[in-house]
Amino acid sequence: MDRSPGGTSAPVEVRIRMTVWQRVTPFLPTVVMTAALFTTSRAEMSPPGGLTGLVTFWIVLLALAAVLPAYFGVTLTPSAAVVRNVRRRTIPWADIQAVRTESVLGVRSVVLYEADGRRTHLRAPTTGYLAWDRRFEEKFHTIGTWWQTHRGPDWTPIPPPPAWWNTPTGTSSSTARPT
Repeated sequence: MDRSPGGTSAPVEVRIRMTVWQRVTPFLPTVVMTAALFTTSRAEMSPPGGLTGLVTFWIVLLALAAVLPAYFGVTLTPSAAVVRNVRRRTIPWADIQAVRTESVLGVRSVVLYEADGRRTHLRAPTTGYLAWDRRFEEKFHTIGTWWQTHRGPDWTPIPPPPAWWNTPTGTSSSTARPT
């Protein structure tokens, strides 16, 4: 989490990004598989550029993996949340109806619920088994605090998401009996 310059007073904007480990982790299986293939293969052909070329290739790939996704995340400004995924999107605080966490396949992420029904999953902060973020809760509460501070008077709460055990049951054709 990066804070803009401003001393100890309230920051002008807060930038939340993916951790370095979260940026590099998706590429590690490929590195391990390549190393295993070249160390166990009995082929007489060496890779193009030899072993040094292969090592250089993976070092460059890991450096790019660490730098390029650094763009992903969210910047909190007094007027809006600027979401940086593949494309940049600015969501005014007045349009956000809730800030919640959701878990998909063991990966928890922050979701912004908008007034028009759209849900925006943030690429950072996230936390999961191999890409753990120790400060996930702190970052989630920072986003929630910024939203509560700047959301404005037009905010109305949205109902909690339904779960399978508390959803209302309606009459369906399979439960109706003919007379």
